[in-house]
Amino acid sequence: MNWRSLNRFRGDERSAAFYLTCLKYAQHLWLQRLPARAILCLDRAWGADLKGSEPILADWPLPYEALVFLLQHAPEGAFLGNPRVHFQHYADRLGEPRREQRKWRSWACWALTRAARPELPGDSKHSVEEPNIRRIDQELRLHGHPGEVDLWRAAFPL
Repeated sequence: MNWRSLNRFRGDERSAAFYLTCLKYAQHLWLQRLPARAILCLDRAWGADLKGSEPILADWPLPYEALVFLLQHAPEGAFLGNPRVHFQHYADRLGEPRREQRKWRSWACWALTRAARPELPGDSKHSVEEPNIRRIDQELRLHGHPGEVDLWRAAFPL
């Protein structure tokens, strides 16, 4: 797989096939010891235009748990970047389509990143109000799929 695997989905075509391809490409990148790029593919998967009832989600739920796994098991010496800053900036800069859904998923990922990798600093120069867990929970309930909050909450590291 390579970038062309995702590039074939042009414009607004963010279907279940796009979602599954994002997950497969993330796995491919992970196996290549490229955790930062794998996380970016998961990020793309969260942007798929799914309603929550698609059969693909029964087998491959939204990848909150996968994100935590990648964060906690990134190979020593492999480039991880700073996913906390990535999600912080991403949440603040999103446009349509499904802006609110994607924004609150990004904040959900930001919260997971803070919990899984507390040593990663935020961007102190980025003046945005960081939401608390309660607010993220409320907004995901409003804008996410049915059951998404439970999926997100179950991914938090113990």
